[in-house]
Amino acid sequence: MSIIQSIRDKGARITVVIIAIALVGFILTDYFQSQGRTAGGRNSDAVGKVNGRNISFADFNAKVDQAEESYRQQGYPANEGSTQMAIDNTWEQEIARVLLEDEFSKLGIAVSKKELGDILYGPNAPADLKSQFTDQTTGQYNPVQAKQQIDQILKKGTPEQKASFNNYINQLILQRQNEKYMAMVSNSTNVPRWFVEKQNADASQMARVSLVKEYYSAIPDSAVKVSDKEIADYISKNKKDFEQKESREFSYVTFNASPAAVDSAEAKNKLLQLKAAFDTVKSFQELMSMEGADPMLNYEGFKSGNSFVSAYKDSILKTPVGSVFGPYLEGNVYKLAKIDAARTMPDTAKVRHILVATSQTDPQSGQTYPVRDTATAYKLADSLRQAIARGANFDSICAKFSEDPGSKDKGGIYDDVYSGRMVGTFNDYIFLNPVGSKGIVKTDFGYHYIEILSQKGSGTGYKMSFLSREIVVSPDTDNNANNLANLFAGDSRDIKSFDENYEKTLKPKGIIKGIGAAGPRDGQITGLGYSREFVRSLYEAKKGQVMKPVKVGDNYVVAVVTDVLSDGTMSVAKARPTAEAVLRNKKKAELLKQKVGKVSTLEAAATALGGKQIETVDSIRISGNNASLGYEPRVTGAIFNPANKGKVVAEALEGQSGVFVVRVDNVTATAVTAGSVADQRKAQADQKKGQANPISALKNAATIKDYREKHY
Repeated sequence: MSIIQSIRDKGARITVVIIAIALVGFILTDYFQSQGRTAGGRNSDAVGKVNGRNISFADFNAKVDQAEESYRQQGYPANEGSTQMAIDNTWEQEIARVLLEDEFSKLGIAVSKKELGDILYGPNAPADLKSQFTDQTTGQYNPVQAKQQIDQILKKGTPEQKASFNNYINQLILQRQNEKYMAMVSNSTNVPRWFVEKQNADASQMARVSLVKEYYSAIPDSAVKVSDKEIADYISKNKKDFEQKESREFSYVTFNASPAAVDSAEAKNKLLQLKAAFDTVKSFQELMSMEGADPMLNYEGFKSGNSFVSAYKDSILKTPVGSVFGPYLEGNVYKLAKIDAARTMPDTAKVRHILVATSQTDPQSGQTYPVRDTATAYKLADSLRQAIARGANFDSICAKFSEDPGSKDKGGIYDDVYSGRMVGTFNDYIFLNPVGSKGIVKTDFGYHYIEILSQKGSGTGYKMSFLSREIVVSPDTDNNANNLANLFAGDSRDIKSFDENYEKTLKPKGIIKGIGAAGPRDGQITGLGYSREFVRSLYEAKKGQVMKPVKVGDNYVVAVVTDVLSDGTMSVAKARPTAEAVLRNKKKAELLKQKVGKVSTLEAAATALGGKQIETVDSIRISGNNASLGYEPRVTGAIFNPANKGKVVAEALEGQSGVFVVRVDNVTATAVTAGSVADQRKAQADQKKGQANPISALKNAATIKDYREKHY
């Protein structure tokens, strides 16, 4: 994308209102005009509740629309994935909004009318207002003009405009309240002096120990049994570690519906039919009118061969000027490439320019509209050129007259410009003319007075044209995959027959059976892709039920629901893989400790454990993972217990990896070089302030009900 194209995109984005609330990241767009999607067929009740407060579907859906529009403005593709991202982000924002509003109410955090006026019309007014009400002559924000237009909207605007603007005001108020709240929370952070001194004292300690250890792996797992009751008791004592969310677990197989060889041949043949016409194309406009001329592939100007990326680069660039190379296949697209011209040109250029626009962007609709005709624009650009030629200051004229927001504040300069980043006519002027050239160039945005300040490097530049044809799935290919999927689903009525049918008919063909899990509001399925339809079908099915085929991406998927999990605590069977390992090691620890018996000396412990060696481990620190010891916090704690210095620890220690018998030979202190206590306190306090996130704590304490799956 060229810089000038970036300027246009930036200009469009300036018209979109973006209010980023700290921690919430709330995105607000197009406050002058409401453009919500209709709720066609969806329920109109609450999409969720936070501490008993409803989040209405209508308001929520409008904000999802706004978020999607913002994503499109930022270049995200409009698909199911971006819609789900908008839904998920809006949900988190709404939870935060409700929780924060409750906190503001409890704490009396408010914004007065005078303060709101300062927000809108003061020196730190929102960037979107500044961009729309900046005086083109002075370059300064005009708060009087902003207030006049806002008053006009509030007096004579449509109900939709008034509602949208009031929503905008509410977000500004929420943002300011949030700033006050966060300042209060972060400024309450304190790191006591004694705490830092204790940290330093602990960090300075270094120990040398002698020890005997035996790993749990010395006892076979088969020798230690863990009963269901033991696991149930362990779950009961550690419920937080075994919480589970509502989900469906499933097994699945896929039937490939991606393009087949016949589909590939069809795309190639259709492109070949266009080759003769492509060979005779004489202009960029004629090329762009042809079938298969992708604007993303074709560029009107010259581009350096160094910037061209293709697996067929060498072959394409060796093609004689005027000749066609291909068809060649890249991804799932067949392409034809033609070298229209080639010449020597610099690698980069530094230029400055002044844009006299022929069009601007409507702040309400985001659409471009003409601001002056081409004759008037050229006349103004030419008068600026003449003024500069007579000695007028370029920077002053640029700041006053240029309508390129990307460069006017920098004297119109673009530095280290690579070929292909500007629109074609602009690009060719700065790369095909020598340093010092000055002239007026017309683009879709208006007339540019350009000066070439410098150029670097040299190489061959090419003007190239491309036609492409994507390989698409034919109805026959799609129907064949669908029929195979339906046949398998019809023969598989439950988990047992699903598995048997797979082993008999699909596994010999190399088709892999996958497993997965999905929550009620998920859309992205690991290993499959994005499909809300598939997730909804999962939740309509019962445990053991084989679902009808659902197309996800290029595959028809047949799945069987293997388990239905509810919010709450895991069952013994579900928790066993995790709990069993912990309990088994505890039992092994008891067996090893019994084997050691009463601890007296390391030599006795080594003998009791079957002649283990006594090891010496030096340079052990109280914090961190000691390379020779591993992560063993219980053992480390015993080593630095002052009561154990110079002694054998009175009992065998149950560690993460095994049982340890330890003698603390020596504990010394080393100098701490981390700065003064005052500096450390300040650094830690600043870090904690930066990490302050009350939303997480508020969410943990809140009662949140999520009904999004009923609507989306």
